[in-house]
Amino acid sequence: MAGGPYDKVIIRTEKVSDHPGNSTSSVYVAGQVATVLRFEKDVDPAKTQLLGWEGRFEPLLVGSKKVVIEPLRDLNRDEAVPLLVTLVDGTEIPFIVTPPSREDWGWTDHQVNVFKDHESYNAVLSELYDTLKKERALREENQRFKKEENSVDHAYATLLANGEVKKTPFLRKKFWRSKNEDMDVAVELFSGPGKAAVVVHLKNTYYGDSGEPWKFDGAYVTRDYTSFTSRPFAIRLERSTLQPGQSGKIAVVVDKNAFETKDGSLTDLALQIFRGDGLLQVAVTLEASLIRQ
Repeated sequence: MAGGPYDKVIIRTEKVSDHPGNSTSSVYVAGQVATVLRFEKDVDPAKTQLLGWEGRFEPLLVGSKKVVIEPLRDLNRDEAVPLLVTLVDGTEIPFIVTPPSREDWGWTDHQVNVFKDHESYNAVLSELYDTLKKERALREENQRFKKEENSVDHAYATLLANGEVKKTPFLRKKFWRSKNEDMDVAVELFSGPGKAAVVVHLKNTYYGDSGEPWKFDGAYVTRDYTSFTSRPFAIRLERSTLQPGQSGKIAVVVDKNAFETKDGSLTDLALQIFRGDGLLQVAVTLEASLIRQ
């Protein structure tokens, strides 16, 4: 579950449909992140247009078989910008450029390999790579689940996420609350024998006209707030998505060895939790003094 906002490098295959009702494909973009569309044939720069790009995007970069899109900022949830790509043979391929769909967990496209000929060698090869990548991810996830089945730290994290603190060896040392326009946050810090733990309570208070779900993106435990070299930890979520008005807990357990430096002394750590749009939601300092001998 550990990951940061730039860990999701998405390279995917998009097969253009010949059906008139499914002729427009979506491209998911993020502010100041370049998205490359890669085609089978050269692109005609004069006939490739992004409608209403001024003030929202860098000028399109079109050359050879590629089109590069780079938003100046994150698009608003309701922004959808038409893109028409024309190949040198006159083939027109329409797209809708849009922000990541939070309802579908969301991702940012870094490269999209676009194929009109579904049976071409490159199209089949690209789809094969997609399939192998998904298979590898599932295999790694299964291995992680097997490892966690026998992990004491994950068992403790599960108990904490379920509110069963009394069944663990942890004692609460600190507690605080914070609020912003769309989230209430409460943090509990726990001290344990050779371990430290955190329980983060979240309540999605974003109602608005069309209240959006909050989604968990990833978590890091690091030596400081500027490094993304993650230290080992166990994590359990009561739920990974919070609908407006819904609450949930995230429990993290960190063993003493994660606090240890090369000379055997203990150092403070930093827990960072990211939400679905890649922004930092919670930052907590884990002091070495939480470790009980």
